[in-house]
Amino acid sequence: MWGALKSDRVAARMQTPNIPAFSSNSEGRIYLDHNATSPISDEVRALVPEWLTHWGNPSSIHVAGRGPKTLLRESRDKIAKLLGVNPLELIFTNGGSESNNFALKGVFETAPEGRDHYIISAVEHPSLKRTADYLRSRGARVDEIPVLRSGRIDLEAYQALLTDKTALVSVMMANNETGHVFPIREMAELAHAKGALFHTDGVQALGKMEFNLRDLGVDLASFAGHKFYALKGIGVLYAKKGVKLENLVHGGGQERHRRGGTENILAIASLGYMCGKKDEIAARGEQMRVLRDHFETRVTSEIEGVSITGAESPRLPNTSSLLIPGVDGEILLMNLDLKGYAVSTGAACSSGSPEPSPVLLAMGLTRAEAQSSMRVGLGWSTTREQVDRFIETLIEVVRHIRAIDAQSASVQAKGRLHDTSSEGKSYVR
Repeated sequence: MWGALKSDRVAARMQTPNIPAFSSNSEGRIYLDHNATSPISDEVRALVPEWLTHWGNPSSIHVAGRGPKTLLRESRDKIAKLLGVNPLELIFTNGGSESNNFALKGVFETAPEGRDHYIISAVEHPSLKRTADYLRSRGARVDEIPVLRSGRIDLEAYQALLTDKTALVSVMMANNETGHVFPIREMAELAHAKGALFHTDGVQALGKMEFNLRDLGVDLASFAGHKFYALKGIGVLYAKKGVKLENLVHGGGQERHRRGGTENILAIASLGYMCGKKDEIAARGEQMRVLRDHFETRVTSEIEGVSITGAESPRLPNTSSLLIPGVDGEILLMNLDLKGYAVSTGAACSSGSPEPSPVLLAMGLTRAEAQSSMRVGLGWSTTREQVDRFIETLIEVVRHIRAIDAQSASVQAKGRLHDTSSEGKSYVR
């Protein structure tokens, strides 16, 4: 019987020139978990040695600080251009989680008296939901907007929750588990009509879909480099000019006195470089959408009972959340890993928990359905050949697991029958 072995966590061999193999040890493996993290761009890898020569402190006025300061400025400009905002509206952080904390806590500490109400969606990332819990512990009122089984957010319920006491609404641009994209522009307009600020967690959207923060009308937005083929340890918080935030990290005068600590120049440069690929995003997104649709067409027709979570709702082009009845998601994941494929049963930030996905439960799925889920996250370098190889392996693994489960159920049924037939009999020694 296929056992649950620890994953070796090695990602896939990638063939597209711009995005390389996940690691030099990934021969024969296919990485389909880009919503958890992305491989580092080959071009970024090649530039790291050059960026490392800029080792000075960008706050220094002598020559050692000039190179890093230039790199910092140029990277900020590229990121701002991609997001459609002013470079001075960007604050570098250490990742998406810090940016989410900064947005909510920063507003909480500066909100006008009487505005103590916060609204989030029921399917937010743990970094935001737990920050909302913290605000509750500080006396704030926090409501959650329901998300329907289709993946669509309940706009009527949202409008009913908004009041003149609402300080901030925070709704993710795209869900990390299902890929569903929410109507941020419309929701921001409704929040502003009540005098509330609007924050969006855009971590999953970066590099997967085109958007412009100015057009969306948001006041705050969070991003992370490691979801866009850049280095880990770099995040961005967009704070629209005029939005008041209390600092989350106090210290020196970095980031215009908004976030203390010497900037992570190497990681910032890697994100700036990837954001310079703005013109590629639409084509890359279409490429992933075609592969995702091909994948979903095949698995739903070739594996009995498979369904796609919210297939008819707007989604990221790379993400497919599947329900495979009769198959435990964790067992499926581990066996696929043994075969050389990296996928997920949900959010990597929640891995290790025996509980089914809170996101799927919040959408109204049953525990049994949520425990049979699998998430596939395609990347810029995923090929049709890789997708087809994965489908063939998935068919084989699902068939094997179902056969073993059926055999086990048969043995248990025979055991119960034997116990029943033995009742009432007496034995003489």
